[in-house]
Amino acid sequence: MIRVLLVEDHELVRMGLSIMIDKAEDITLVGEAENGLSGVELAKQLSPDIVLMDIGLPNIDGIEATKRIKDFNPQIKVLIFTSRDTEDDVFAAFKSGADGYIMKGASTENIHTAIRSVNEGVAWIDPAIARLVLSSIQAPTTNNETRTSNGINYKAGKSMYGLTEREMEVLALIVNGLTNPQIAEELTITRATAKAHVHSVLQKLSTATRTQATRKAMDEGLV
Repeated sequence: MIRVLLVEDHELVRMGLSIMIDKAEDITLVGEAENGLSGVELAKQLSPDIVLMDIGLPNIDGIEATKRIKDFNPQIKVLIFTSRDTEDDVFAAFKSGADGYIMKGASTENIHTAIRSVNEGVAWIDPAIARLVLSSIQAPTTNNETRTSNGINYKAGKSMYGLTEREMEVLALIVNGLTNPQIAEELTITRATAKAHVHSVLQKLSTATRTQATRKAMDEGLV
């Protein structure tokens, strides 16, 4: 069971999120805080798996609260949940140690997926801010070395788009036509993790579908 602490100053938003979280059988809400300081103290007391953190909080904001939580327990994952999408807020959040960033207004399914992904150690970036974040790390390389991992061949260089080693493996499997469950089985990971990796790959390549990702990967010699 994934244990979540909610830090949000608006009561109605907290109520709505509580209802959303309760709909997931594998996620439970263990506490709520209405300001940044209370959020930090509850995180110390409860040691949740995930802190769902707003940015605009009283006392100290969510960015400072995230930093303090990470300072005393780096194992606690922090998923920023906010309506703010400015470059300053986004990068300040990740600099403070946030593990994911999702916008208010996201569907229940996306909130559940984001929580599961972050819990699995996979960074979640809301599509609404993906281009902003990824534009800072998308830098082509000149190395065309071919690497093999888990029997999968892919290029180590040439327009890596910030893809991690694992994401390059996932991309190669996407190109080979594997579904999320098949990717999970091939890489010995959970289906939720596979889904999160596929989501991240599509975002980093700025593509909306597997077909587009496959075409881009082949055109640019990534696999």
